Amino acid sequence: MRPGYRTLHTLAAQRTAALCLLLCLTAFPSVQGASPLRLLSKFPATSIIVINSNGPCVLLDVWVATSPAQRSQGLMFIEELGVYEGMVFLYRQPADIAMWMKNTLISLDILFIRGNQRIASIAENTTPLSTDTIYSGEPVQIVLELNAGSTKRWNISPEDWILFNENPADLEQPPLF
Repeated sequence: MRPGYRTLHTLAAQRTAALCLLLCLTAFPSVQGASPLRLLSKFPATSIIVINSNGPCVLLDVWVATSPAQRSQGLMFIEELGVYEGMVFLYRQPADIAMWMKNTLISLDILFIRGNQRIASIAENTTPLSTDTIYSGEPVQIVLELNAGSTKRWNISPEDWILFNENPADLEQPPLF
């Protein structure tokens, strides 16, 4: 073996390994703190209007979670939402809903909404990463998650209502099996 060959070969291998690591990190970034667009790209999206009896109506762009897998993922690992962004969870039948903030990095206002699209209750300023259970308090069919402070900012309260840009039933995806 020539003198210095092993050193050059080792340096080349180290550079190759570093380049592969960089490419892997770029191609497969960690889900911790990811952008909404990447993590929620497979979710349908729509617009809703929150109709407020004590202030302005608010137009929101929302991702829609209809399947158990989507509802389970929710806003986990999302670092931020735009001021007028959120997520809507749709359920086929009214049910007492229990949620938690495990793996959710941002504080949220959670609105529990009856099938008639009236807000039943609101959990404000939820604690990120908490495993404490947040209950709807009554059977609901829709849950809306917004940035913490949104309900105060827009003076949203129980008995206000939401209006979908399209029929919520049309947003449901067919079962995978």
